[in-house]
Amino acid sequence: MCDKLPSNIQQQIKQGISVLKRGGVVAFPTDTVYGLGACAGDEQAVERVYELKKRSRDMALPLLLGNTAQIGMVAENVSQIAWLLIRRFLPGALTLVLSKSAALPDIITAGGGTVAVRIPAHPVPVALSEGIGAPIVGTSANLSGKPSALTADDVYSQFGDKIDLVINGGRCSGGKESTIVDATGEPPVILREGAIAREELEQIYEGIALGEGG
Repeated sequence: MCDKLPSNIQQQIKQGISVLKRGGVVAFPTDTVYGLGACAGDEQAVERVYELKKRSRDMALPLLLGNTAQIGMVAENVSQIAWLLIRRFLPGALTLVLSKSAALPDIITAGGGTVAVRIPAHPVPVALSEGIGAPIVGTSANLSGKPSALTADDVYSQFGDKIDLVINGGRCSGGKESTIVDATGEPPVILREGAIAREELEQIYEGIALGEGG
């Protein structure tokens, strides 16, 4: 997928992989808005993401994965229904809440027992994650409470030169936010209905009845 990108984007991705491996923080385009990422296994880098965003430490950070194989790096006891949802909707606009792996740093989950994961339908974050061989933090690249960034210029206007690298992939679509499903129990529970409708989720598993989050 990365090979099909323009050469200037490929070069920025290579630079981004190098920055992430060194413990840096990178902003990048996704299938919705610009994201702010760090290697999920680097606690100091993740701490920088919190500091840059001015984000409360009691708010967990979602993760972006490069492929389904990385799910086992951050989650455990993934149910059969969760795997059905993964195979049908990822890469795409589905965020799954799963039981966190003991190996995942608590700073990402704000000390909780679950982790939110997604494989985005965008080649840049996928290439970054696959390039470092690990999931990346995938929170939006904006100061907490400020508008989401749809362009690299939007990112610069909020953060200046505080981010180690901003990958300029053009304007993001700003599309509908992902649907969030808590798949830690049965039946799974929809926490937020977004780009993927309830009916689409229920159709993939005969007899499934998804619960509703409060």
